[in-house]
Amino acid sequence: MDTYYVFLDVDGTLVTYENELPESAVTAIKQAQENGHKVYTVTGRSKAEMYTDILAVGFDGYIGGNGSYIESNDKVVSERTLSSEDCRKIVDWLHMKGLEFYLESNDGLFGSVHFEDKAVDTIQVYAARKGNTNAPALKVKDVFPNMIFTEDLYRDKVNKVSFLLDDYSDYLEAKEFFPEFKVGSWGGMGETALFGDIALSNIDKSTALHLLLDHLNALDQKTIAFGDAKVDIPMLEYCQTGVAMGNGGKEIKAMADYITHDVAEDGLHHAFKHFGLI
Repeated sequence: MDTYYVFLDVDGTLVTYENELPESAVTAIKQAQENGHKVYTVTGRSKAEMYTDILAVGFDGYIGGNGSYIESNDKVVSERTLSSEDCRKIVDWLHMKGLEFYLESNDGLFGSVHFEDKAVDTIQVYAARKGNTNAPALKVKDVFPNMIFTEDLYRDKVNKVSFLLDDYSDYLEAKEFFPEFKVGSWGGMGETALFGDIALSNIDKSTALHLLLDHLNALDQKTIAFGDAKVDIPMLEYCQTGVAMGNGGKEIKAMADYITHDVAEDGLHHAFKHFGLI
C-alpha cells in the first residue's frame, strides 16, 4: 500500500466551529496511521490553541499560523515569526486606531485589555455565520478559553495579529500602512469581514507543506489535503488530491477534487474510507 501524507485543516474540518471533535474523525485518523499513512494538522491556530483533546489524537506533526510554524515528530522544522520590532509597530498602529486585537503565538494568545468586552458581538456574529445555534449566548472566553488579557503586548515570536474591524476601511488602511506584511481579512467576504490579520508575507499553507515534505524527503509521496475555507485553497492546490468539507465555502468547493460530508456528519471518516486510507 502506498503511504499518503494527509493534511487536515482544523476549524471546520477536524473540529466543528463549536470546537467539537467527532469521534469518527479520531477513529479514522488512528486507523489511517495504523495503515502506514502520515497525518498532519495544518491550521491558522497557534500551538496555544491546540487544546488537549486535539493533541491527544496523536498527529505525526503540526503546521500552525497558516504555515509560519512547522513541527514533525515533536521536532521544530521551521519557525518564522514577527520580530519584536514588527510587533511593536503593529500594536502601536492598532492602539492609535483604537482597534482591539490579540496576538497569536505558540506561547499563548494575548488579547488587548478591552478585547474581551468589545469582541462579544463580533464573536457571536461569526459563530452564527458558521451555523452555531448557541451563538447569541457565546462569550469570548467560550471561543478563546486560555486567552490572556494584558497591557504587555510588545512581544517576539508572534505568528500573527488579528484585530476587530470596526469598519471594512480598517482592513484597507492596514493593507496600505503595512505593505511589508501579509494583511488579510476573515469572518466573511469583502465588506462583511469581521476581523483583519497581519502576518509575515510569502507564507501560506502550501509553502509550509513544501518545506515539510522536503525536510522529510517525501516530495514524491502521495498527498491529500482537507479544508473548508478560502485560506485552505493553496494547500488543496498543492496536493495531488484536494477535499472540501460539505460545510465549506463555495470557492473551495468549486476547486476541490472531491466534496465530502459536513465535519459534524462524519465528513473526514467518509472521505478517508472513500480514498482507501482506512
